[in-house]
Amino acid sequence: MRRFFIFNPWIIVAFIVFLPVLVSLRNPRGEPEPENTITQTTSSSSFSHTSFRSVILAANTFPFDFNQRIRDGSNLQYNFYRDSCPQAEDIVRSAVTDIYFDHRDLAPSLLRLFFHDCFIQGCDASLLLEDNGDRNGSYEKQAIPNQTLKGFDKVDLIKEEVEQACPGIVSCADILALAARDSVLLGGGPFYPVLTGRRDSLQSFFHEATDQIPRPDDNLMRTLHLFNLRGFNARETVSLLGGHNIGKIGCDFIQQRLYDFQGTGQPDPSIPLDFLSQMRLNCPDNSKNNFSSNGTFSSFTASKPMNVHHSNDKGMSYMQALSSAVPSGAFFDTHYYQSLLRGRGLLFADQQLMAQEKTARLVSAYASDDGSTFRMDFARVMLKLSNLDVLT
Repeated sequence: MRRFFIFNPWIIVAFIVFLPVLVSLRNPRGEPEPENTITQTTSSSSFSHTSFRSVILAANTFPFDFNQRIRDGSNLQYNFYRDSCPQAEDIVRSAVTDIYFDHRDLAPSLLRLFFHDCFIQGCDASLLLEDNGDRNGSYEKQAIPNQTLKGFDKVDLIKEEVEQACPGIVSCADILALAARDSVLLGGGPFYPVLTGRRDSLQSFFHEATDQIPRPDDNLMRTLHLFNLRGFNARETVSLLGGHNIGKIGCDFIQQRLYDFQGTGQPDPSIPLDFLSQMRLNCPDNSKNNFSSNGTFSSFTASKPMNVHHSNDKGMSYMQALSSAVPSGAFFDTHYYQSLLRGRGLLFADQQLMAQEKTARLVSAYASDDGSTFRMDFARVMLKLSNLDVLT
């Protein structure tokens, strides 16, 4: 049987974009040296030519134990399904595009869903499980930080299309990683390459999700600590939080800061008065709001309150947080960082990036150009996130 070579322009695009992402050693203006320099070569906090070469050399060779988790994704391959399902990535891309034009909130929904999956035990689709095999246990999707996530039904639709073409071949973990990338690109974000070959987890991690997903009221120390445990340095953390550029943050995540900050019965005193009025106008006080006193909602979740009797349309975006006098271009630009510089962070955890000189200088650096520095760094950190603790 003759084998045909299928030319895919995305391969060239991915290769062109992949190299500058890895080669670029740009240091944002204002970042202290050498502690946060991007040229660090520790295995847990950056990609280098060596790690890229190891990914390529890993093709067709898997010298790892079955079910072993690989922190840097060095067991993944580019176009893993080239023989078993060569059209897989095109199917995902087409399905995401079709859904996006009917549901413009797809990008923030899938981005946050993907983050929640990867942040807990790696990118293994454990978040999608609805049965962990323990009749007395709870599954990951039920954890409080995950109860506000949206996009599960969209992932199911994409999975169905892939399954029709290649039954039982493509993992849910790979589908989610590809769909998140494609939706971010459609939402105005940067392209970044996604390697494939992830296996799906058969185990769910309810308790880990409950305890370890970042909270909207976390101080900077805890935020940096949680990300550092997964190999992300300060620069990568500040860059990844820039994903708040897109989507709306629901009032459930803001109201405690507006009306009962840290149990004082008063608003957060650090909020500028004019911005406090604007936020309260968008998110009026609701004494029935069931925001947990321990702040277990996630700063990465989309707008969908725990109590289904409340409207899920209320909330604010970081585009709204900026004054109308401040110009802002594409959705995926610097308006998140500009907001923080003006003390107009929607979440306490976001505004805490200005609490230390190290992270404040990074915020200032990202806000100081046309967004190219942020977009390059965001592409780099999303590549790293997508390779986090994957199952072989």
